Amino acid sequence: MSNELFQAIVLGFVQGLTEFLPVSSTAHLILFPWLFGWKGDVNTLTFDVALHGGTLLALLICFYRDWIDMLLRDRKMLVTILVAIVPAGVAGIAFHDIVEHTLRSPLVIAGSLVFFGWLMIIAERSGKRAKRKVSFMDAMIIGCAQAVALIPGTSRSGITITAGLFSNIKRETAARFSFLLSTPVIGGATLLECRKLLKTPGDYQIDLFVAGFIASFISGLIAIKFLLWYLKRHPLNSFAYYRFALAAGILVLYFQRGL
Repeated sequence: MSNELFQAIVLGFVQGLTEFLPVSSTAHLILFPWLFGWKGDVNTLTFDVALHGGTLLALLICFYRDWIDMLLRDRKMLVTILVAIVPAGVAGIAFHDIVEHTLRSPLVIAGSLVFFGWLMIIAERSGKRAKRKVSFMDAMIIGCAQAVALIPGTSRSGITITAGLFSNIKRETAARFSFLLSTPVIGGATLLECRKLLKTPGDYQIDLFVAGFIASFISGLIAIKFLLWYLKRHPLNSFAYYRFALAAGILVLYFQRGL
C-alpha cells in the first residue's frame, strides 16, 4: 500500500468519526496533514468533500425511512428542512473561497474549538430539554446555526445540536434533526466538488478518493449509531472537554514550530 493510499484511508476514518461527533471533522482533516506533513490531493478541500460523500451515504442508509416518510406523508417537515438549509447553502456558495484559502489555519481552528465547546457547556446548563418535536422556528434557528459550521473547528453536528439545546429540544431529538438537516447540505457540497472532479479528472488520483470514501462511509455508520445512543444518556460536556484539550495541543505545537 502506498503512503498516499494509507493517508487517504486514515483521513476517511477520521472524517467518518468526526463528522457526526461534535468535535469538527474539518478541523481534524486539516490538522492531520498539518501535523504529519501530508501533501497533495489528501490536503485539499476537494478531497475533504469527497470524504463527505462517504458520510452522506451513511446518513442516507441510517435515515432512509425518515426521508421516505417525509416524501410520502410528512411534507410539512420536508419543507421545513428544505427551508432551514437555505442559510448554510447561501453561506457555502458566498464564502467558499474564503473558507478554502483563508480559514484553514491552526489558530482559527483552535479558537473555534474553544468558543463553540464553551457554547456546548452553556447550552447543556441553560437548555430545559423538554421538547421532543422541532417546530418551524426551531428549525430556522438550527438552520442559521448550521451556516456557522463553515468555520473550521466549529462542527456541524456540534453547532446544530447546541442550537437545539438552546431551543429547549431534547438532546437526542436535536441530534436526529441535525443529521437530517445536514443530509442535503452535505449532498449539495459533494455534488459541487464532484463537478470539479469530472471536469478535470486527470488532476486528481481517483483511487485515493475512492479509498477515502469507503473508509468514511464505514466509520460514519459507527459514529451515527454511537452518538444517538450516547446522547440519550450523557451530555455534550465530554466532547467540549476534548475540544479544549485539542485546542491546547494545537496551540502548543503551533508556537513550538514557530509557524
